[in-house]
Amino acid sequence: MGELEDSVMTRVWKWNRPVTVREVLEDLQQERSIAYTTVMTVLDNLHQKGWVRREAEGRAYRYEAVSTRAAYAAALMNEAWSQSDNPAAALVAFFGMMSEEQREALSDAMRIVQGPNVQGQNPPNPDAAEREAER
Repeated sequence: MGELEDSVMTRVWKWNRPVTVREVLEDLQQERSIAYTTVMTVLDNLHQKGWVRREAEGRAYRYEAVSTRAAYAAALMNEAWSQSDNPAAALVAFFGMMSEEQREALSDAMRIVQGPNVQGQNPPNPDAAEREAER
């Protein structure tokens, strides 16, 4: 996603409901000067890429996210990881960039994915994993 597409999707994800071009435009205009047709084109592009679905409402459309921001982030990470010629080294480098809070969220997520507690491990903290997933 480009920077403007990301700005638009951030609003669609944050509002978590079908939105109009006008609603997105008015919110974006608080940060920058932008034309209605530009926002309309961006939402149309996001629709063509499969990131939003749209439903006609009168002469306009309402747009809604197809998946969550967390799912989008996971897809990006998976794509980057799968393109590495050394996935283990890429993971080590990625983990080395993480903050302590991010490593805790990763540990929590791993415990959630692995299922019931492995003996000796602390119970997962889904709130921490969810907070990190929303970033």
